[in-house]
Amino acid sequence: MKLTIIGMDIAKQVFQLHALDPQSGQVERFKLKRAQVLEFFAKRAPSIVVMEACGSAHDWARRLQALGHEAKLISARSVRPFVLRNKTDAADARAICTAAQQPEARFVAVKSEAQQTVLAIHR
Repeated sequence: MKLTIIGMDIAKQVFQLHALDPQSGQVERFKLKRAQVLEFFAKRAPSIVVMEACGSAHDWARRLQALGHEAKLISARSVRPFVLRNKTDAADARAICTAAQQPEARFVAVKSEAQQTVLAIHR
């Protein structure tokens, strides 16, 4: 059974999600406030959630993994070619979802809180 792939664009207040069910091809789009994100994923069946790699993405990935989802982080360079028109949060979420499905997609390992702390100290 293939899991639903959800591209999630992280922002300060409003997160855009683009979900694709690989079995039916059904596409869903969601616009969630920051406070609604964990509640949304707690009620949802396990999925593959893909985000652009950044400092806060690692934190969100750890939270989503705790809820039973598979969280993946993808490089922003891999996503950029799939943004079709104007760069909006919804277009970014769609591009993240599309880039994650490519066979040559490269993902970034989710760092633990301790690993992120050490990296911050080195900087």
